[in-house]
Amino acid sequence: MTPPAPAIAPPADDTPAIDLVPASQFTIEELVAAYNQTRVDYIVPMPMNTARLREYVRNYDIDLDRSFVVRAGDQILGLAMLGVRPGHTWVTRLGIIPTQRRCGAGQMLMEQLIAQSRRLKVSYVTLDVIQNNKPAHRLFSKLGFHEIRELMVIRRPPATPPDDVTIPPCYTVQNLSHRQAAALLGQRQSVPSWLTENRSLVNAGNLAALRVELESGGRGWLVYQKTIFQLGRLVLQTEVGDPHQVCLALIHALHTHNPALDTKSENLPVQDPHWPAMQELGYLESFRRIEMRLDLS
Repeated sequence: MTPPAPAIAPPADDTPAIDLVPASQFTIEELVAAYNQTRVDYIVPMPMNTARLREYVRNYDIDLDRSFVVRAGDQILGLAMLGVRPGHTWVTRLGIIPTQRRCGAGQMLMEQLIAQSRRLKVSYVTLDVIQNNKPAHRLFSKLGFHEIRELMVIRRPPATPPDDVTIPPCYTVQNLSHRQAAALLGQRQSVPSWLTENRSLVNAGNLAALRVELESGGRGWLVYQKTIFQLGRLVLQTEVGDPHQVCLALIHALHTHNPALDTKSENLPVQDPHWPAMQELGYLESFRRIEMRLDLS
């Protein structure tokens, strides 16, 4: 287990020392309460409950021994979590309670997670910051992170595909199982973010897939997660042919078979060649994140 970081000595006025404590020393309920306090004025509200945090920790390989809570005496000021996978780490859920910001607590947390990553001897650290979160972006840049790309969080309300979009005629579709979906991910050519890495998708479970073949010879596949109320975690790949036409067939098939389900998918690269076709079939951009990276070796 990672030992607590040394506390900063208190000033002469007896203000409590600020120290860092491994998140594993807190209950999930305490972490949820602290996290939600840090997000009350966030650009994009992302409240948590205990079930969702447990799922988050599992899906994204969060190491609570290497994640930290910053506090002054008994008062929690904020927290940050570290995902750990072979060769790289991921900073997530960094947040400081609004009244405690700009006192250095966020930088303390970041420096500790970077130090933990160095101890693990990983090659690099990544994180995602919401576009226009300028204070966070400045902090990350100050610590040596550089921008990689822009990622979109996208949604589509429940509906059958629109009639005014020309879909490739006479395509054939094959529905595939969770096992087959996981196997397709092994053929993936796109570069994922931490949230969309194959391990994240398999950890999340409930995967399914579609494979389509067009009359023109084009073909491709779509892996997605299906729950009772929502479709998500979309990964599209064109194997042969025009990505626009293949995507039209894939998305048309997906929503023809699931017209009553809302769809949300995270971290689609802005330059993904399938995005224009997805827009034609009703997908909307909710907001953007900037993926950043710190190279350690």
